[in-house]
Amino acid sequence: MRQELQSLPKTLAEDVAKNLVMVARLIDEDPEGAYAYSRVALRLASRVAAVREAAGFAAYATQKYGEALAEFRAARRMTGNTDLWPVMADCERGLGRPEKTLDMAGAPEVHKLDKAGQVEMRLVAAGARRDMGQLDAAIVTLQSPELASTSVQPWTARLRYAYADALLAAGREGEAREWFAKAVESDKDGSTDASDRLAELDGVEFMDALVEGEDEAEDELEVEAEVEAEAEVEVEVEDKTEAEVEVETKVEDKAEVEDGESEGGVVKGAVSEED
Repeated sequence: MRQELQSLPKTLAEDVAKNLVMVARLIDEDPEGAYAYSRVALRLASRVAAVREAAGFAAYATQKYGEALAEFRAARRMTGNTDLWPVMADCERGLGRPEKTLDMAGAPEVHKLDKAGQVEMRLVAAGARRDMGQLDAAIVTLQSPELASTSVQPWTARLRYAYADALLAAGREGEAREWFAKAVESDKDGSTDASDRLAELDGVEFMDALVEGEDEAEDELEVEAEVEAEAEVEVEVEDKTEAEVEVETKVEDKAEVEDGESEGGVVKGAVSEED
């Protein structure tokens, strides 16, 4: 990619490169953000094959399959490379054209792919068969020397997972469980959720620790709120009691004054003498 960008003026090449870096950083976690950066790069350097390819993957990640297919075709015309053939075929699936995907799976370009590309094409073709409701054909499509091999390659986990999933869709649960277990064995970097699918078949349920922690925190907040409410009630009761005492005191004082007046105005006399 760096070599391709050398055809641009230095400052422009740096700007394009920065946008392509952001596409790579965001495409998994924030596809829309990656797509936005890819559009900037595309506007700056639409004649660079690497830019068209990056724009294609960003569009593909956001399920803009028509746009992705157009970018992949442009990149392929510029380079003559067939590496993008499987993902182009998958775009046809995304556009609701599985028959076109199967046509591409039988095209001469497939024979030009490396082993990883051929496995990818097989996965895409099996997906197209499933789109058409041809479950048994999907299973047969995935049956290959690569699936039977005991050696673990970068594509092994995904291939075994797809085969297990196809078996399960066809109602062959026992075989599906066996292949999900094989997928788990080969999935060292957790690229699939084979372990979860296997546990589901075995009837194992997992608790969401995060949700459980949130529930406990909510319970603690409720308890604290109840304690604070009780404390406020106690304060109000104390305030009310003090107010009642004050009223009672005033009543008693008033009664004493009235008693003094009734005994001959002693209180009044005392006040007059003070005055």
